[in-house]
Amino acid sequence: MVQLLRAHDVRVADAQGVRTEMPTPRNPSTGRTRTLNLINSLGRFVGYLGITPFSLRVDDAEAILRKVQRNTGFSIDSPQFHTGLRKLLASLSQEASLNTFGRLALRRLIEQSATGRLGIERELKRNPGILEEDIREPTFIIGLPRTGTTILQAFLSRDSRYRSPLAWECLIPCPAPTPETYRQNPRIDAVRKQFDQLISLVPDFRKMHFMEADEPQECIGITALNFASYQFLSVSSAPSYQDWFFNHADQYENMRWHKRFLQFMQSGGVHSERWLLKSPLHLVRLKALFEVYPDARIIMTHREPHKIIPSITSVLSSVRSAYTDDEDAMRTGQEMLTFWARAFERFLDARSELDREDQIVDIKFDDFASDQLGTVERIYAHFGWSLGDDSRTRMQDFLQAEPKDKHGAHQYSLEAFGITHIDIEREYARYLTFLNTL
Repeated sequence: MVQLLRAHDVRVADAQGVRTEMPTPRNPSTGRTRTLNLINSLGRFVGYLGITPFSLRVDDAEAILRKVQRNTGFSIDSPQFHTGLRKLLASLSQEASLNTFGRLALRRLIEQSATGRLGIERELKRNPGILEEDIREPTFIIGLPRTGTTILQAFLSRDSRYRSPLAWECLIPCPAPTPETYRQNPRIDAVRKQFDQLISLVPDFRKMHFMEADEPQECIGITALNFASYQFLSVSSAPSYQDWFFNHADQYENMRWHKRFLQFMQSGGVHSERWLLKSPLHLVRLKALFEVYPDARIIMTHREPHKIIPSITSVLSSVRSAYTDDEDAMRTGQEMLTFWARAFERFLDARSELDREDQIVDIKFDDFASDQLGTVERIYAHFGWSLGDDSRTRMQDFLQAEPKDKHGAHQYSLEAFGITHIDIEREYARYLTFLNTL
């Protein structure tokens, strides 16, 4: 069987048998095109004239909201929504060193997120019965980044009993899709065009991350509409916003919004037996997740951290380098080293306190990479589910459609980001101990 995940983890062996890669540049410009460079050059030229195109300052929050409120005919009084927007803008303007493309892209994303949120809240106000929609036994995939969560979600979504939020639904959610519009409508075409534009500017992105307009999106696309989301951090270094998100944002409120989003999405008549959802960021809010969804099922994916950290650093550093001319891969590596260690420690503490082991199953990356269907059968057996023949066939078809290295190999190394195995052993001591119990 095709080992799909190897496309995301390609390395060469050195003489000692240690698997390494060619180093990544300290300040990467991976895949930058002439068009992207031209956009930024024009922005710098205009900047010399005292003009900052596509400004992103905390003072711009009111202007953004006024524009969105005019377009949607609605406004909301949500403290976290407004606080998150201002925290984000302040951090981006003071810390992210965005180039012209970065300001343009993030301004567009912020306006799009606010538009989607206000549009949904407008419809919920008009039709409060939507909040009676039942969300039963949602399934969450919540491993650390680069542990196969994205591909596992795409793989499991071939089971017709699952419904995942699609990328286009998170970006342009209104109106709620109907059975007639779910697979074909102008919004899908618009998001596909957005993705194509991103890939045209950063061609290497497809080597690193599976992304299609009509494929499942992870939950950061949902929480982005609440401005309490890692989605903004995936394209920019914004330390103060990251600190607010991790230490101060109300994750219970964030998950309550998450449920409102799902209820709205299925209100148009596109139903399934259960939702299939995914985000590594659920690591930091396991208690909130179970409070909002007490019957949730958790699929926890695992991988050796010395493989996780250079992989996620490579992805984020490459993507961030399109949004800033000041990306430092070493700095991003240190950020990834500590952030995800603290996130997993929070998860371990919450998991121990909650004692919901019958609702959680642990999966190793290498097991799924070598035997996708066998791993799925083990997941289903843990939760007492059955895998139908039609769903099995669709999963096999997906494997054939997304073969190894379809978009090229993603290469990286630990050393390229100034991180040693000693650093990993120190920061991930609890995780390494946990892995030894699986």
